[in-house]
Amino acid sequence: MSSIGYLFKEGLKNVWNNRIMSIASVGVLISCLILTGAAALLSINVESIVDSVGQSNETNVYLEDGVTEFEAVYIGKDIEKISNVASAEFYSKDDAIEQYKDELGDELFANMQGDDNPLPDSYIVAMEDLSLYDETVEEIMAIDGVEEVSNHSEIAQRLTDISNLVNLISFGVVLALMIISLFIIANTIRATMYSRRFEISVMKSVGATNSFVRMPFLVEGMTIGLVSAVLSTGAVALLYEGVMAAIQQLIPFTAVPLGSIILYVAVVFVIAGVVIGGAGSWISIRKYLKKEGNEILGW
Repeated sequence: MSSIGYLFKEGLKNVWNNRIMSIASVGVLISCLILTGAAALLSINVESIVDSVGQSNETNVYLEDGVTEFEAVYIGKDIEKISNVASAEFYSKDDAIEQYKDELGDELFANMQGDDNPLPDSYIVAMEDLSLYDETVEEIMAIDGVEEVSNHSEIAQRLTDISNLVNLISFGVVLALMIISLFIIANTIRATMYSRRFEISVMKSVGATNSFVRMPFLVEGMTIGLVSAVLSTGAVALLYEGVMAAIQQLIPFTAVPLGSIILYVAVVFVIAGVVIGGAGSWISIRKYLKKEGNEILGW
């Protein structure tokens, strides 16, 4: 336990002793994490917008002529049983006539009441996932008493394509920034090891294990990652509300509340920061651990 404590303290001392490089690494990693978080939060908000548009983009399900009110109730229950249906609201043909009267005037529809009404009863259906639009329509059409479903498949496909494109771009940005962060951390640790190559050479010469030599550098990298993660979470929390408010001035929409996602952002940042920091250290020290004694110093 005492040796572990010693190695841990050595790692923290490395952060301070190489504070210029450590600060530079923290700054770069914070920038990368903030940009990564921005890409992920953009993707989450776009997904939310697409879902809300999908639920407001209602589809009309028209019932067969002659369906009784009692039968229409059970058709509605069958529609609601479909897993992708968010809601199904009955819209009678009398309600439809009244809407046309309001929009076009009473004269055109004066004699269209009761049995003379040519419009069908219908259900206004909202779906949860627009990418499953066609499959959901097929399930609705299979229900007895359904005559027709209004076709919004093109709109559904466009919204799905937008969501997929944003997710793909966000994934690419996140992956690129993680690689950049890993490279920066690796270079920082490499500089630390170069300045301490004599000490590493001595430790290797007296029989220190690779794990003993590696541990302080892992602690250094993981500490840089952890500090960067904490500061990045705070920066995202401060910037998110302001940025969302500015965007809402241009594009009216309901942003995902910060309180519902900030914990996940913090956890992901901490995990990413520690993993990137540790991985950068591991990569950087590998070549030194393959050498023995004077080989490290190039003698």
